[in-house]
Amino acid sequence: MTELRKDLTAYGLTMIAIGSCVGVGIFMTPAKIAAYLHSPGWIAIVWAVGGLIALTGALTFAELGGLFPKAGGVYVFLKEAYGKFVAFLYGFAILAVITSGALAALAQGFAQYMTYLVPLNELGVKLVAVGILVLLTIINIFGVKIGEYVINFFTTSKLIGIAGIVIVGLFFALPEPHPVDFSLGESPDNLLNVFFLALVGVFFSYGGWHHASYLAAETRNPQRNVPRAMIIGALAVTVTYVLANIAYLYMMPADMIATSEAVAADGLARYFPSGGKMIAVLIVVSIFGTIAIYTMTAPRIYFAMARDGVFFSSLAKIHPRYKTPMNAIILQSAWAIVLLLFWDTFHNMITYVVFMDLLFMALAAISIFIFRKKLADTVRPYRTLGYPIVPIIFIIVNAIFVINLLVSGAEPALAGLAVMGVGSLFYYWWVRRA
Repeated sequence: MTELRKDLTAYGLTMIAIGSCVGVGIFMTPAKIAAYLHSPGWIAIVWAVGGLIALTGALTFAELGGLFPKAGGVYVFLKEAYGKFVAFLYGFAILAVITSGALAALAQGFAQYMTYLVPLNELGVKLVAVGILVLLTIINIFGVKIGEYVINFFTTSKLIGIAGIVIVGLFFALPEPHPVDFSLGESPDNLLNVFFLALVGVFFSYGGWHHASYLAAETRNPQRNVPRAMIIGALAVTVTYVLANIAYLYMMPADMIATSEAVAADGLARYFPSGGKMIAVLIVVSIFGTIAIYTMTAPRIYFAMARDGVFFSSLAKIHPRYKTPMNAIILQSAWAIVLLLFWDTFHNMITYVVFMDLLFMALAAISIFIFRKKLADTVRPYRTLGYPIVPIIFIIVNAIFVINLLVSGAEPALAGLAVMGVGSLFYYWWVRRA
């Protein structure tokens, strides 16, 4: 049987872990966070707390990644802990809604931001969005090494761009810079509630570091490099986000950030007349890199599902020359294009079922306790720092988000149940057919 080629380096996998997180969130969510918390001190704290939560997840998944260095990552953890059915539901949700929907949204956002640089009508926006998905699909079919070069360049570029914002905010003082008071001051009566609401946007901005686990089968020395990539990725993103938001606060007062539709652009515009276009370029670069990563990573799940006999066998085929799961890559991009073309119909559903991703992340984290008992004598290249407290924190936080999303209204539960219901019917039909 043809196998995937182990071409990914430790640096490339770390760039994937970082680039999966750093998309458009760091440019969009700070305004909403500031609107909730107002105080610079609390704003800095909520971003730091979000980073610590992401780190608890990365530390937990690092042990799992070292234990199961196979294609599919989280899918493999779920399969080994709970069986093929639960793992299939995760893969089905990733394909049907979570990652394909994210790709559609990112492609749409990429095209919209291109209008700041190039005049585009409505048809032009759609064509650019579809074109970027097709382009990155082709690039990722041509080999994981070529995909790695693209991802390394664009992830490094976006980090350099954000570093530029940090340098301007922290060191390029205005003639009369406004003072930033990071003391907590008087806390609002409903602090716990608004802090949690702010944490929702922060938590989602940190999501994505686990994509590194999907590519374990194509990584050199995966038992060492997969855990390192996720941990270093989570740490790097935390430092990047905290520094970027402190820089925003030095550029503009918190109340001005809260009313800004483009925080980074408005902040840079105070220093450079072309600040808006500079940020548009940075966002376009950032989105391009994230699309490149999602186009590469998630298809390894469908590839693993096919090899396990629970999905179309054609998805298990590897390109004879480039050694990539070509059919799995094409399937995801094709479905993302369908979602993109019918975006008005699907975008609400995609928003509602995001809780499923959190649910499966919690289940995957719980599996560490199962494997500590089930595979007690198995050699572990990495053991979770702070076990069992660290995994428990990550599980509890995810559980709180899932419960909150469910009790806040019936729509998230119904949409999620509908997707999992369809997935369950498909799975049992497939098993009977097989």
